[in-house]
Amino acid sequence: MIARLATPVEPTRLYRAFLASLKDRGFQGEITPDYGNRTVLATDNSIYQRLPQAALFPLNIEDVQLITALAAEPEYREIVITPRGGGTGTNGQSLTHGLVVDLSRNMNRILEINVDQRWVRVQAGVVKDQLNAALKPHGLFFAPELSTSNRATIGGMINTDASGQGSCTYGKTRDHVLALDTVLLGGHRLSTGPLAADELDRMVVNPGRLGEVHKAILAVHEDHAELIEASFPRLNRCLTGYDLAHIRDADGRVNLTNILCGSEGSLGFVVEAKLNVLPIPKHSVLVNVSYASFMEALRDAQALMALAPLSIETVDSKVLGLAMQDIVWHEVAEYFPADPVTPTLGINLVEFSGDDLVALEARVASFIEHLQQDTSVRRIGHTLASGASSVARVYMMRKRAVGLLGNVEGEVRPQPFVEDTAVPPESLADFIAEFRALLDSFNLQYGMFGHVDAGVLHVRPALDMKDPAQAALVRPLTDAVAQLTHKYGGLLWGEHGKGVRSEYAPKFFGPLYPALQAIKAAFDPFNQLNPGKIATPLGSAKELLKIDEVTTRGELDRRIDERVWQSYSSAVHCNGNGACYNYDPSDAMCPSWKATRERTQSPKGRASLMREWLRLQGQEGVDVLQAAGRIRTASLSTGLLGKVRHTLNKRRGEQDFSHEVFDAMSGCLACKSCAGQCPVKINVPEFRSRFLELYYSRYLRPLKDYLIGSLEFTIPYLSKAPSVYNALMQSGVTKALLKNHAGMVDSPLISRTDLRPTLERWGIETASPKTLAAIPEQERERSVILVQDAFTRYFETEVFVDLIETLSRLGFKVLIAPFLPNGKPLQVLGFLGAFEKAARKNAAMLNGLSSHGVKLVGLDPAMTLVYRQEYKKLLGHQAPEVLLPQEWLIEALDKAPIAARVGALLPEHDYYLLSHCTEKTNAPAGAALWPEVFKRLGLNLKMISTGCCGMSGTYGHETVNRETSEKIFDLSWKVAIETYGHPGRLLANGYSCRSQASRLSAVDLPHPVQALLKHLTTA
Repeated sequence: MIARLATPVEPTRLYRAFLASLKDRGFQGEITPDYGNRTVLATDNSIYQRLPQAALFPLNIEDVQLITALAAEPEYREIVITPRGGGTGTNGQSLTHGLVVDLSRNMNRILEINVDQRWVRVQAGVVKDQLNAALKPHGLFFAPELSTSNRATIGGMINTDASGQGSCTYGKTRDHVLALDTVLLGGHRLSTGPLAADELDRMVVNPGRLGEVHKAILAVHEDHAELIEASFPRLNRCLTGYDLAHIRDADGRVNLTNILCGSEGSLGFVVEAKLNVLPIPKHSVLVNVSYASFMEALRDAQALMALAPLSIETVDSKVLGLAMQDIVWHEVAEYFPADPVTPTLGINLVEFSGDDLVALEARVASFIEHLQQDTSVRRIGHTLASGASSVARVYMMRKRAVGLLGNVEGEVRPQPFVEDTAVPPESLADFIAEFRALLDSFNLQYGMFGHVDAGVLHVRPALDMKDPAQAALVRPLTDAVAQLTHKYGGLLWGEHGKGVRSEYAPKFFGPLYPALQAIKAAFDPFNQLNPGKIATPLGSAKELLKIDEVTTRGELDRRIDERVWQSYSSAVHCNGNGACYNYDPSDAMCPSWKATRERTQSPKGRASLMREWLRLQGQEGVDVLQAAGRIRTASLSTGLLGKVRHTLNKRRGEQDFSHEVFDAMSGCLACKSCAGQCPVKINVPEFRSRFLELYYSRYLRPLKDYLIGSLEFTIPYLSKAPSVYNALMQSGVTKALLKNHAGMVDSPLISRTDLRPTLERWGIETASPKTLAAIPEQERERSVILVQDAFTRYFETEVFVDLIETLSRLGFKVLIAPFLPNGKPLQVLGFLGAFEKAARKNAAMLNGLSSHGVKLVGLDPAMTLVYRQEYKKLLGHQAPEVLLPQEWLIEALDKAPIAARVGALLPEHDYYLLSHCTEKTNAPAGAALWPEVFKRLGLNLKMISTGCCGMSGTYGHETVNRETSEKIFDLSWKVAIETYGHPGRLLANGYSCRSQASRLSAVDLPHPVQALLKHLTTA
């Protein structure tokens, strides 16, 4: 049995008092001092882990003013507050031992779009891609391009002065900020922008903090102008921090916006921004150049810049190799063909864009001519990606590089701590050569990618941070790289901010560092705003953070038993890249996060909680692996009295961190989008089921778990009397009982369609060794065995019938495998012992059938993919190979004696497919085959981009999930149905998806095979 885990670290008395006072004064947002939220917000995409005292989620600017005003009162001067956006920082910028103020949950609205003047006004929590999606209909975009653009907030971009790809053309975030609205310590609101002389005079004499900050910054400029001019490097990137070089703009006007950009929340809370936006180029082309040497790719990039491309991005062979194993590869493989003789060790992605297509094509042709004629480096070849869609697909691979580097095998993994150096572009190749020699001297592996046009290359040395000896290398490596960048006139922090690395600021700024301290003192005299970053207040005894004095994740992770760590690899290797925070409602990644905006309800959140839970259980002496083994051999009555007692204590409010972990796991839909889309393959459903198994060794399971878990076993019997079952389920009394006591709503009804007439009409036999042996060898390749699943067989029998008829009309011999429970409901709910028994029995039967050379095909994606995932993990090579319908059809159609062909339809008769999210994220190549299947039969099918439907098996039928399920549906499915919902033309291939559409939009979405059958019977 697992141990009860009381909250390991409570907030201090001072912070509890502060939070109580904040609530009393009318704070409208959420206040979360619970250990779960604190644990999730203790990490970002860096190597560090800092447990905050609590998290605050302000509802509006007034809430932010309340926080800062209260913090400025004398009794709360020890309170520390730090803003947080997307949490994608690689250097601990938003990590704190104080209060996290998360502006992303509630303050995320686009307030105004001025198309004519090309500017927007947004709240700090708006995500970059969210903004660009709103701007796209107007032909505009916000320029700085980040690899984390689908989760990075505008506030975070401003606070780190983010840049990224294309910065040589478009500049950094600061170059596009027209004005800021910032809340200062004390609750004062500061509106910044270029100040005319008379406006500056008024601000300087302003009493209080507003006057002090203007006087301080003006004094810095007047006293140090020449030194600033001489000290700041001539780079596309600047020192990142308080941008002294741009206190005055090109017209000589003082502009505090430039000081706030890059200040990492150490001066105030940016709450709103007015941003400049640009026209989207009408045409774009990406030239993908392959090299036999990474260094040749680097050296060539500098020469290629002379041909004036928009940008040049470089990727090394390690990133490319990892991309080949990722979901993204099927989208981009055509652009990176393998050379049979020379391996590709480096790639330059060279972009050209413009509004004049003829001129653009001429520039690209001239560039290609240069590639063909220039022999200064050895290039393997090149490909072209033309058009915005194709260019975006290739850049998606590049954007995933940060996460992909975390997906290497083993415990030694690339770590971000010296990964955004910037040097003059003409020195980059020589700099990297020395950088690589440095890493080689430590015998370290590494991955490289970045913006070579700007002299920025992301280098991540591979370390096992759980190993104290390897973790100790962070100090000498960082010191050496800092020296190396200084040698080449560059920066240690080229674009990802200082954060914990701020200890190097005094050396880089030299005699200018006191000027930064003076600015800090004017804004934050008691060092309360994200302290330890950028600078300490002048005259303060406070110190900057040290890279080897802040707790790392590895220090805590090494306390987890190695056996447990290896066993739970699908959870513990989360590197915090935050890909699961994808804002896009039409992307399948983590629907529970999208619907709730709670970080605990995300793969990163759940992985963080699971890692901490494993550590704490081990600390209490619990071996979770042994505990799981005992559970699977115990009877249902084992420990029953203890479970009753513990459950009663839970209801009385007894604290147990396991409850917080349980709440996070319960919110997971088990859609497995994380398993397919996460760059490091965090698999929440896998470790969720293991957690539930252990959790219910201490607490009682709800009735609904037993009802759902036994469904596959009981439904064959219940289906013998569908009228009785359906009448009972439609009864008001039954519905009330199920809702209030079993926790289930909208239970599906058993189909009234009788399977037997179809079997008789088409001569369908039950698959058995005997029937299969009787099929002549030459006919077996035109035969197929349909694997039944409980949902399409008993709740949607009509779809299963139509599959049989479709395949039969196409001339195939169809057989049906005897029904056995697949076990998916058991696995999802954590009945892992029962799942293993069901899986082994089912696999033995299916393997026996497939051994006769006839393929197995499953109808429902969610149930079918269990065979290649959960069965594979359990049984290895003994897992049966069960294909999706389209995977089998795409090959079988070539051999089929098709009984009827269909003429081509008019464009207005196109079909549209809403794909099952598990299929398109875990078997993307298979999901993409449906259009080709339709094309083979003379039909046109278009794939519609949607996220999750919100049903996901029985998730949407659980009372506690009903509201969230509908929110998820409304994010993308509701819109898609309203847009494409022509009767019979909008299709869905998931049983759950069709059920949800029927329940919430009152539409019946046919399965793709039903559309095929319709035209086979009417042709």
